[in-house]
Amino acid sequence: MNQQAPLLNRRQLIAGTSATAAALALGACGGKDQPIVRPAGVPIGPFGAESTAEEVTAGIDLSGKTALITGANSGLGYETMRVLAMRGAHVLCAARTLEKATTACAGIQGRTTPVAIELTDFPSIVAGTDAVRAMGMPIDMLILNAGIMALPELEQVNGLEKQFVTNHLGHFIVGNRLLPQVQAAAQGRVVVLTSSGYQWAPESGIEFDNLSGERDYKPNKMYGQSKLANHLYVRQLAKNMAGSTSTANSVHPGVIMTNLGRSFPQWQQLAARLIGWTFMKSLEAGTATTCYVATAPALATVSGHYFADCNPESPGGNMENDALAAKLWAVSEELTRPYLLAAAPVSGIV
Repeated sequence: MNQQAPLLNRRQLIAGTSATAAALALGACGGKDQPIVRPAGVPIGPFGAESTAEEVTAGIDLSGKTALITGANSGLGYETMRVLAMRGAHVLCAARTLEKATTACAGIQGRTTPVAIELTDFPSIVAGTDAVRAMGMPIDMLILNAGIMALPELEQVNGLEKQFVTNHLGHFIVGNRLLPQVQAAAQGRVVVLTSSGYQWAPESGIEFDNLSGERDYKPNKMYGQSKLANHLYVRQLAKNMAGSTSTANSVHPGVIMTNLGRSFPQWQQLAARLIGWTFMKSLEAGTATTCYVATAPALATVSGHYFADCNPESPGGNMENDALAAKLWAVSEELTRPYLLAAAPVSGIV
């Protein structure tokens, strides 16, 4: 007879709930007990932590514009797709499989197109982005949204730690291969989801000598490193695009009950469901910053910045370390070179 796993007793549940609250508080609060530093010259908008994606895009007509969203088949990506499509955009829904993307598109009112992009499978990224390029149209909003978080045990892809591969390197390839289409748009924007969990990154910033993750693997540390990498990618990309009409910014959506925490132990997931309502954002509010940065007219020339609660912040430290950003870019190029695309205009864009 199969034995059932013992139920959590009250003491375990309370302990688990407290531990989960502590683990998630950084993501939820993002160090908000410290004064928020605003970058000079970046507009402060009328929206905040409780604003929704529908509210921040109200009155904006996205007809004739195209957005591509990775991980658009669920959670934040799906809600972002729903709102942008509702405002008139043609949304390319990128998911791990064409089946998942097609199913997601079927639930959206508006124009959507499914695309298969598996971020840990670099040939899949090439095939998916080639399919997008073959459509021959500019991309007004490239939203690099997909991600994984805090894998309990070390997992590797081609000898590299999986969170770094999924959250950063996969998106690095997507961004490189689709950048010509972003730059072909009248005002193309790259929006990358990062997290206040960047604060969990190693003190050195990026452990270039430990990208395998084999030395001192800690789930949150490696997640933090990948989220730091997301913003450093944005900083260097913004420099690379300086002088053009294209922009790149990163956003921290807040903590939301999505499948991002699917790798957490079951007791932590249960604890999060029990206490999450006390500090977690809804999906509608969690997608507001992404949609605001992707569409707000006031941000047409803003590039290289970090946004949270629909407004810019200066995170400081390694998040603003341009030497580290340049090194990360060079290392990422070396690791992904066979899958990259030389910066050149995309033929056939209309």
